[in-house]
Amino acid sequence: MSKPTFSVADIRKSFLDFFASKGHTVVASSSLVPGNDPTLMFTNSGMVQFKDVFLGTDKRPYSRATSVQACLRAGGKHNDLENVGYTARHHTFFEMLGNWSFGDYFKLESIQWGWELLTKVYGLPAEKLLATVYEEDDEAYDIWTQVIGLPPERVIRIGDNKGGRYKSDNFWMMADTGPCGPCSEIFYDHGEHIAGGPPGSPDEDGDRFIEIWNHVFMQFDMKEDGSIVKLPAPCVDTGMGLERLAAILQHVHSNYEIDLFQALIKAAGRETHTSDLNNPSLKVIADHIRATSFLVSDGVIPSNEGRGYVQRRIIRRAIRHGYKLGQKTPFFHKLVHELVVQMGDAYPKLKEQEAHITSVLKAEEERFFETLANGMEILDSALAGGVKLLSGDVAFKLHDTYGFPLDLTNDVARERDVKVDEAGFNAAMEHQKSTARAAGKFKMDRALEYAGAANAFTGYEKLSESAKVVALYREGESVNELKVGESGVVVLDTTPFYAESGGQVGDQGRITVGTAVFKVQDTLKIKADVYGHHGMLESGALKVGDAVQAEVDTEVRAATMRNHSVTHIMHKALREVLGAHVQQKGSLVNAERTRFDFAHNAPVTAEQIRDIEARVNKEILANTDTQARVMDIESAQKTGAMMLFGEKYGDSVRVLDIGTSRELCGGTHVHRTGDIGLFKVVGESGVAAGVRRVEAVTGENALAYLQSLESTVDQAAATLKAPVAELTSRIGGALDQIKALEKEVAALKGKLASSQGDELVTQAADIKGIKVLAAKLEGADAKTLRETMDKLKDKLGAAAIVLAAVDGDKVQLAAGVTKNETAKVKAGELVNFVAQQVGGKGGGKPDMAMAGGTDASKVDAALASVQSWVAERV
Repeated sequence: MSKPTFSVADIRKSFLDFFASKGHTVVASSSLVPGNDPTLMFTNSGMVQFKDVFLGTDKRPYSRATSVQACLRAGGKHNDLENVGYTARHHTFFEMLGNWSFGDYFKLESIQWGWELLTKVYGLPAEKLLATVYEEDDEAYDIWTQVIGLPPERVIRIGDNKGGRYKSDNFWMMADTGPCGPCSEIFYDHGEHIAGGPPGSPDEDGDRFIEIWNHVFMQFDMKEDGSIVKLPAPCVDTGMGLERLAAILQHVHSNYEIDLFQALIKAAGRETHTSDLNNPSLKVIADHIRATSFLVSDGVIPSNEGRGYVQRRIIRRAIRHGYKLGQKTPFFHKLVHELVVQMGDAYPKLKEQEAHITSVLKAEEERFFETLANGMEILDSALAGGVKLLSGDVAFKLHDTYGFPLDLTNDVARERDVKVDEAGFNAAMEHQKSTARAAGKFKMDRALEYAGAANAFTGYEKLSESAKVVALYREGESVNELKVGESGVVVLDTTPFYAESGGQVGDQGRITVGTAVFKVQDTLKIKADVYGHHGMLESGALKVGDAVQAEVDTEVRAATMRNHSVTHIMHKALREVLGAHVQQKGSLVNAERTRFDFAHNAPVTAEQIRDIEARVNKEILANTDTQARVMDIESAQKTGAMMLFGEKYGDSVRVLDIGTSRELCGGTHVHRTGDIGLFKVVGESGVAAGVRRVEAVTGENALAYLQSLESTVDQAAATLKAPVAELTSRIGGALDQIKALEKEVAALKGKLASSQGDELVTQAADIKGIKVLAAKLEGADAKTLRETMDKLKDKLGAAAIVLAAVDGDKVQLAAGVTKNETAKVKAGELVNFVAQQVGGKGGGKPDMAMAGGTDASKVDAALASVQSWVAERV
């Protein structure tokens, strides 16, 4: 009887169904961007979203959970990037099957259910499985041998094999201190025909015995002195790699042979026109389309820092492997559809954002393809001739000029058995950073030391409150009194002042007692539940213990609330107009305007802005009540309230309904949408790769903005002596006239430059059979330099030419080398040599290159050095 074959989709479903039948709550995969762990760059295991539960700082309404978690290991400590495509089981993105007990069941149930799932549901032969336990964990050993019935020789005890007490492959620790405990790993034996020994043996790194499932038993608390004490409620955390299990169940040895990867590899082969589907580059591309697409769906856009830089590295590595296969045009983004076909049902957000993901990847491809050919030419040249070490300076130039991440350069070098001088690369990088640091300054305020009780915030209901001064600070130090003219921070036992949070600025106002008036200029959090009122004492004296009156500036608060409330409505309108991929990336709300940053990969058009404005103003005119409700996080999720990726939410959250928008928000808001008044977008721009910014005004600020626009239009009409209704046509006529004049000027410049070019031919020097010319061209622009260059190359034959044009302090440079001479002299290197002498840099093709500079005083000397530079190369 043949064994059933499980597809990847079957494995996901059967795993969750099995543990649901055992009383587990099925929990959705969390974002790849951890919302509760600033120590992690990406979610790298299924337990990340439950970390606070294990630490005791959070509770869930269930004590058993199961999930299929999307994970990424491609940055920081957990980085498998370099091995992807070259081994059978390394991936950047992978899926982790897991089940958890939070103080409920423990070792017996965990091991029994694991065995039942593997042997009864998935049908794995019992004789193919073996287990490891921590050497001192007799309980787990007895369960395996006496309850499960696994022969003792197939239950391997692993002791402290990593150089210290409890330092073992089978003893798990969350950190140096805190929850920890023994673990039991289940291995699958691929058979004697595969090299490798069992775990714990000298040749355990072979591929015969493959770990598929780890059961971690958190039963101890590790103290700072290295001792352990028992936890009052021991927990279970298990993790099994979906791809590894699929390879076993589908009777293949490599993860890349499973159905999911075979579909992606075939798509990669189609798009790169590669028929050999065993090519490692196709495996790299198939792996990377998963990682990059899921990252985009979780709001990670390619950039030059943090998570965005890891995303860029993965994308560019995939593109380079396509280039290696001969694909010279963008192809990677075309694989998104096949990924959605394979995984969209399990991850609906992937399907919803297919168009957005495709757009982001396409834009990044187009950006990198612009420089890829030039970068590869430099890399190929540097690696030619049997070189065994690539210069760190070359690696840094590839990174800095052509966007080649170091690991991409390492990837190419490794394929050719060449090492990269990473120390030299790091030195060049540090030099650049030091230069940048020297040009700027950095200032940090001292943190205030406050050990008192939390203060009560009454600002949702009140703008004035009687309170007591519980702490005062001057220049960061705790004091008992502030005197007139002194700046400081006041802490009250209760306050109506909103502290800066969630993009909304802190309240302003005043704190008074008798003749003392403390002007509050800003309100900031000292701790999560302690507000500090920053400002200056304008009169009298203020002491700790004083009974005071705290009064918020009502006009500033009202204007700020209008802008904050409209931000929620605008966020919803942006998603409706631009797509569900729009995610908040930052905001700033004050009394003047709202500034909202969001994930979107193209400028917002004027037509789209008008649509957004119409939708928002329609919500305002509806004049519906605003409603705020405080509830637990699980209940809030069930209401459909929008939650922001990467945000950390507590047990209780505030669900805010404004118009038809529903989000979690702790800010202050209008009572009715009509209180917002008028909404007008005043700016749209790009602030980073894949991140746009919209700025808008409301109420009186919107009216002032429109009146200012009207005044500008009236002045323009008066200047052109035209009615406002005819202003557009009059401006068009004026522009046409300017263009005609510019063409005349350009033609005259061309004639002038051409006549100069004829005269310059006689100035060329003969250097070993090559005509070398370096000269200034008066009144020329970049276009004229190129045109003159082409004419001179035709007239001189074999030649190397540099032309310069000066406009004030600015220098324009063009270098040209005739085709047969580019083997010895390259225009890009020549123009850079000259540009560096005049405070600039540039580059281009071997036969034609452009550059700019900022020091016109050194042009003559730079041009004079061209002949000797060429002579050294010919």
